[in-house]
Amino acid sequence: MLCSEIMKAALTFFLLASMLSPCVVHAEDTPTAALLVLAKRDNTIAIVDPNTLKVIAKIPVGNDPHEVIASTDGRMAYVSNYGSGAYHTLAVVDLVSQKALSSIDLGPLRGPHGLAFVGGKVWFTAESAKAIGSYDPATKSVDWILGTGQNRTHMIHVSPDLKLIVTTNVSSGTVSIIEKAATVHPGQGGPTGPPGGDWNETVVRVGGGSEGFDVSPDGKEIWVANAGDGTVSIIDLESKQVSQTLAADVAGANRLKFTPDGKLAFISTLRGGEVTVIDTATRKTVERIPVGHGAAGIVMQPDGARAFVACSPDGYVAVIDMHSRKVVGRFEVGQEPDGMAWALRH
Repeated sequence: MLCSEIMKAALTFFLLASMLSPCVVHAEDTPTAALLVLAKRDNTIAIVDPNTLKVIAKIPVGNDPHEVIASTDGRMAYVSNYGSGAYHTLAVVDLVSQKALSSIDLGPLRGPHGLAFVGGKVWFTAESAKAIGSYDPATKSVDWILGTGQNRTHMIHVSPDLKLIVTTNVSSGTVSIIEKAATVHPGQGGPTGPPGGDWNETVVRVGGGSEGFDVSPDGKEIWVANAGDGTVSIIDLESKQVSQTLAADVAGANRLKFTPDGKLAFISTLRGGEVTVIDTATRKTVERIPVGHGAAGIVMQPDGARAFVACSPDGYVAVIDMHSRKVVGRFEVGQEPDGMAWALRH
C-alpha cells in the first residue's frame, strides 16, 4: 500500500511539473546548416541555428579558444587553443551528438591559431613554433610540418587542390605564399597526394601587424588588413608582389573577408565600432557599418545573404543584411565571442 501511494505521488509530481514548467530546455538536434561561434572567455563553442539565431547547444572546448573550423561533412568541429603561444592542443567536438571528444595534443607545436579543413585534414598554424602543419583524423597524427621562419604565423588559407597555402605573419608584417613544387621526388607524394615533397615559399612584405586576410574567390589576389598602420595590402598571386596599398583607415584591423561573389571586402577592427566595407572593383570604401564597440571574427553566409560579425567587447554577434548593409539582428553566445565557422552537414 505504501509503495502504491509513493508511485501515485511521484506520478502526480511529474504531471504537475510538466504543466507548470513549460520552459524546461530539451536538447535540439544540430541543424544541417549550423553556425559555430566561440566564446573565448567562457571556453565554449555555441551551435547556433542561423534561421532562428537560437543557441542550440554550448560545449566546452578547452582554454582560450580562438578559431574554429568544421569538417567537410559538417559532423566534426576543431578548435585551436591558443593562449598567446602557451597552449598546444586542438579541441574536437562531435556536432551531431553535441559533445566534446578527446583533444589533439600538438606537442611542441605551440600556439595553434588559424585553421582550415581541406582534403580530409585539419591545417593549422603554430605561432610559437613559427610553423604550419596538418593533422590527419584518419590516422590521428600530425603528418606534416613546415617552418615559415616568420614571427607570429597566425592565420591560414589552403586551396582546395592542396597546391597553395597562404599565411599571415603578424609581428613580421609579412605574408607567406607557399606553393607545391612541380617536381616530386620518389616517395615524397604528389602535388595532390600526401603533403610531403618540396614546397616553395615566397615571403611578401606588407604592412605592420598583418593579420586578417582573404584570398579572392577568383583566386587571383590576396587582400591583407594591416592592423598596425590601418592599410590594406593587395597581393597579385601571379607575380607574388603587392600591387596596391589602400589607405583604408582600419587601425587595429582583426579580420578581412570577401563576400562570396568577391564584390565586397568586409574588415573588422577591435579599436572601433564599425565594419568597413570596400568595393573590390573601385578599391574604395563604400560603407562603415556601426556594430558596437569593436569587432573580431567575420563569416559570410554561404548564399551571400548575410554577414555575421563577432562583437567581442559587447558580448554579442551582429547580423548584417547584405542587401541593405544594416545590422538586422544580434544574439549572445557567451563572453567575448570571436572565431566563427559554418558546419554544413551532408
